[in-house]
Amino acid sequence: MSEADLIVRDVKVEADAIPARQAIIDIGSNSIRLVVYGGPPRIPATLFNEKVMAGLGRSLDETGAIAPAAIETAARALARFKTIADLMHVDRLRTVATAAVRDASNGAVLLGRAAAIGLDVELLTGEQEAEAAAMGVLAAMPGADGIVGDLGGGSLELSRIAAGRVLDRASFPLGVLRIAALRSTKGALERTVREQLGQTPWLASARRLPLFLVGGSWRALARVDMALSTYPLPIVHGYMMAPSAAPRLARTIAATTREELRMVPSLSGSRIANLGEASALLAVLVRELQSKSLIVSAYGLREGLLFAALPTAVAAEDPLIAACREEGHVQGRFPEHGDLLDRWIAPLFPGGTDARLRLAACLLADTGWRANPEFRAERAFENGAHGNWVGIDARGRVLLGQALFTALGGGADALGSLATLASAQDLRRAVRWGLAIRLGQRLSGGVAEPLRRTSIAIDGKALVLQLNDGDRALYGDAVDKRFRQLASEMGLEPRVG
Repeated sequence: MSEADLIVRDVKVEADAIPARQAIIDIGSNSIRLVVYGGPPRIPATLFNEKVMAGLGRSLDETGAIAPAAIETAARALARFKTIADLMHVDRLRTVATAAVRDASNGAVLLGRAAAIGLDVELLTGEQEAEAAAMGVLAAMPGADGIVGDLGGGSLELSRIAAGRVLDRASFPLGVLRIAALRSTKGALERTVREQLGQTPWLASARRLPLFLVGGSWRALARVDMALSTYPLPIVHGYMMAPSAAPRLARTIAATTREELRMVPSLSGSRIANLGEASALLAVLVRELQSKSLIVSAYGLREGLLFAALPTAVAAEDPLIAACREEGHVQGRFPEHGDLLDRWIAPLFPGGTDARLRLAACLLADTGWRANPEFRAERAFENGAHGNWVGIDARGRVLLGQALFTALGGGADALGSLATLASAQDLRRAVRWGLAIRLGQRLSGGVAEPLRRTSIAIDGKALVLQLNDGDRALYGDAVDKRFRQLASEMGLEPRVG
């Protein structure tokens, strides 16, 4: 799938086809979580997010049942979450339960308590759980090709994804709450994983592929690795690790105290207790699958359930472009400005290299105008590099941040240690995007007609700004200054035609 295929504009959906506000209650083996979503259907924003560590699966291996205290904790959490969803006037509330409730002898007790609260719980099978997690990864990374590994408290789901589809899936009783018992006997974890994977025929042809990591325990491991490597971008989604990181993390976690782990930035304290099990399983899994790389996804089961319910045309949208276009509509002054600006500057950048990143920069270019003028460039940079985007990697964030910093008057030096995440050639291109955006905004005043009636192009060694007679009054001193600055950066002579 090409970049052009991913950039879908002006998708129209019936107004009542997708709820304006949706929520999911996810009853997992370790935690129960409510997430309320709103905003654009393709990439809904999180309006509320809360979890309760109920530990429903903690006693399963010993008793086969959920502990009564855990059921009480879960019931209180579900009552609160149902009340909050009602108060927020959620249009559609979906409640799902996974491995612990599925496997427990008294799972029906919890389902009954949920029904009494007014919740209709869908009890997902292992394969349905695997499918939803895989769809979540595809929602955030449409071009993903590899194995999705979703680690929960009670189970591990593996799925094969490629070409925007889930090809195969399987579920294994290898959640973090069940790994401790296997680790108590030398070699038991390795033997168990090998035996269970060996009973899944499709995995034999799925080795040496990227492994996409889903689940809070594996995201926590990634945060530890980010701290160890002094990684400059504090965003876990899309973080990539070499396969060698898995055994190294297992050794590091085993030799690190809880007090030391609490010093890791953004590491949830509730995840520390299970890091040993999560790291041990990851090391074994990477060795068995001969994984090519490890890539973290912040999207998983819940996002996958939403994504799978979308109309085909909406699901086909590029998630980065959809989110940036919505941000531009909400925060910008002129809704059509971003798309027009991208079309206006496109002739300066033939070949389409990183075209979707350039479009994202144009869509966001008008969102910083409310900021204090002294900090507009900094705010624009933060929005680009650290914004809540998916469908973009670390390099892309750096280019987006640099382009916006330059467009808002910050010049060419915004990055500091982040500059190591992109090449000098890439960064220079992002600066040129920023200068071209800056010129287009000043020439047009942000409105549509000047961008439709004028053009800019490269003619030999000249940068040519073509103006109609009726638009020559737009070419003031400020426009001239920005035009010459762009021409100088591109090594061209400025010429007004």
